[in-house]
Amino acid sequence: MRRIWRRIKFLFNIRKSVPFLLSFFRSHEVARSSKVTAVLLMIGYLLFPWDVIPDFLVIFGLVDDVAVLTFILQQIVKMAPSSLKKEYDMEE
Repeated sequence: MRRIWRRIKFLFNIRKSVPFLLSFFRSHEVARSSKVTAVLLMIGYLLFPWDVIPDFLVIFGLVDDVAVLTFILQQIVKMAPSSLKKEYDMEE
């Protein structure tokens, strides 16, 4: 149950994600392999043709997409160095 609440809290703090992502990709502390993995996750999400819940079920389809996006962002946060996490208050 705690994990669900953390994901909901993370989702509501999504506005921090754009500056965090910019810093993540510009940072010299982040390994190149982590940056490549992050890009592959995002591209894979965009290119993956099937959804768990089809988008024609408007609200449920969007929830599915938001859940996957949140998962990808959480994986990127896990790969980030602790200094970057502290700067954007993205600690887990």
